[in-house]
Amino acid sequence: MKRFPLLVLAVALLVLTSGSPGASLPQQTAPVDPISPALQDDLDRLGPGEMIGVVVTLSDQVDLKALPGSTRASRLRALVLALKGKAAGTQGPIIGLLASGQARGEVSGITPLWIFNGLAVTATADVVYELAARSDVLRITPDETIAPPTSLESAAAEPNIALVNAPALWDLGFRGQGIVVANMDTGVDVSHPDLAAQWRGGTNSWYDPNGQHPTTPTDVNGHGTWTMGVMVGGDAGGTSIGIAPAAQWIAVKIFNDQGVATTAKIHQGFQWLLDPDGNTGTPDAPNVVNNSWTFGSVGCNLEFQLDLQSLRAASIVPVFAAGNYGPNVSTSASPSNNPEAFAVGATTNADLVWSGSSRGPSACGEPQTTFPELVAPGVNVRSSDLFGLYTQQTGTSLAAPHAAGALALLLGAYPNLDPDAQEAALETGAVDLGSAGPDNTYGYGRLDILAAYESIVPPPADFALSAAPVSASTPAGGSAGFTVTVTPLNGFNGDVGLSLSGLTASQASWSFVPATIAGGSGSSQLTVTTAASLAPGSYALTITGTSGALAHTAAVTLVVTGPQDFALSVSPSSRTVKKGKSASYTVTVSSQGGFAGTVTLSVTGLPSGATATFTPSSVVAPGSSTMKVKTSGRTATGTFTLTVTGTSGTKVHQATTTLVVT
Repeated sequence: MKRFPLLVLAVALLVLTSGSPGASLPQQTAPVDPISPALQDDLDRLGPGEMIGVVVTLSDQVDLKALPGSTRASRLRALVLALKGKAAGTQGPIIGLLASGQARGEVSGITPLWIFNGLAVTATADVVYELAARSDVLRITPDETIAPPTSLESAAAEPNIALVNAPALWDLGFRGQGIVVANMDTGVDVSHPDLAAQWRGGTNSWYDPNGQHPTTPTDVNGHGTWTMGVMVGGDAGGTSIGIAPAAQWIAVKIFNDQGVATTAKIHQGFQWLLDPDGNTGTPDAPNVVNNSWTFGSVGCNLEFQLDLQSLRAASIVPVFAAGNYGPNVSTSASPSNNPEAFAVGATTNADLVWSGSSRGPSACGEPQTTFPELVAPGVNVRSSDLFGLYTQQTGTSLAAPHAAGALALLLGAYPNLDPDAQEAALETGAVDLGSAGPDNTYGYGRLDILAAYESIVPPPADFALSAAPVSASTPAGGSAGFTVTVTPLNGFNGDVGLSLSGLTASQASWSFVPATIAGGSGSSQLTVTTAASLAPGSYALTITGTSGALAHTAAVTLVVTGPQDFALSVSPSSRTVKKGKSASYTVTVSSQGGFAGTVTLSVTGLPSGATATFTPSSVVAPGSSTMKVKTSGRTATGTFTLTVTGTSGTKVHQATTTLVVT
């Protein structure tokens, strides 16, 4: 894994060092050479047998625009299922290749990733070249390292919270309640009195991919505690330091205690954020994610573009510090200048741009946008620090969490805003600074949360319809059940009537209990009873909910199985054994149509002087048994056909195998 000398930074901003030059936006087709120029330089310097950390991106990626779901929870579930399914369905061959390399001592680390379809790998140059030659590999980049944050400036506290109009939202009743924010940073000091009560808690609220602090939020640096304080800090120190003090927080400690992280660990951090508890059925991803770090030089680096696309597909705006490479133009840094990121520059409380704040235009080739998108207070910002103390810090690292906290307030008022609508509210409400209109110094202007709130046109009252499970099975003549749920959106309180299509009255009957969900919120139990004559197969059913002119549908599948039965097989098809020795076979009982009965086994056709035993003697389907045939010195030589019989009530099936005695 390549390392870089630590950079001297102008402000408190985490920086990812990069050997990659600026680049234009990539096409999602395999390049001529998947190996990045920076990685090629490292490979050229690698000695025999030495290994290097790389990130491998596969060509086959999920189409994020085609995901279903009418609510944030349903979209998040569909997204995570699609991402995990793509990885599970396509990574097998490349993992097999790497496992072979591991057995030869040429690979020391394999970490499959699903936030995008790829892997983090530590291997020799020969293995990297072997990966690059594969048609399913899009690109291979170095697993780079991050320099620790430093701080240069501190001063008296400034009224940054009041300047961006956060108290005006508090007065309206929106303090971030019900919203979860996250940061990817040096960690968080959970013992700080302004942060302790807001931690969500539990195993799904803290992740240290470096494994140094697996259970308790910890920060030995301070930077992550500063940024979290700006987002959700309380008033234990006598003044309100956070934008959304009633929001909960979770965190990813991408930096280890030595102040170093790698691109692979950051990929793992983004991935964890989409499914913190590893259960796609529980939508526990955060609503907002703040990132106060950049690569260590200006230019375009798209290492994390697929991660950010996945976050946006989950309705999460990836908020980034713009970078601290000002005052010159064209000083944007990645990932904040990626098309999917929302970059925030820094200003003083007098609405003057901070000299170190990075300026546009974006190095990632977005002529239709400005860089940064927005500015917020980032000079002498008072926030929480280690050991229960407070600090004043300067930099775009402190500006970005103002915007992240603002989104927490807006989502508290309008929880179903998509990423584009969230960004549009911040931009529309911004106080125009500098030259008239958006520019590459102030973006759309300085954050004004009240104006952002007032710019939102309340969406019409509506409802969402969902059904679970997505698929249910029953034999012909049996019944299957589905739970249909109506979720109100934007104050909807109408009655929703339910209906079903996809089957005729001769094929099945069905009922909803209740048939109408009153008040626009609640569940109904759908029971479908199939006709005994209904042919086996999969039937696509559409559940429709109607309330006046509003109508929404949910799709489920009814699988009608054939008659319950079992099948019998024996392997191998032949065994050869010397007189007096034993031979073993595996008898497999498979289930058909949901059969789960007990099958008793027996065998005929044994030569004289031979015996057979089954372990176990009966099998609950599906399952298997070992048949052991023991010959004696009196057993005749020759080839014998053995017939194994399985019996369960009136159901009887047989399978044959061969015994050769020599």
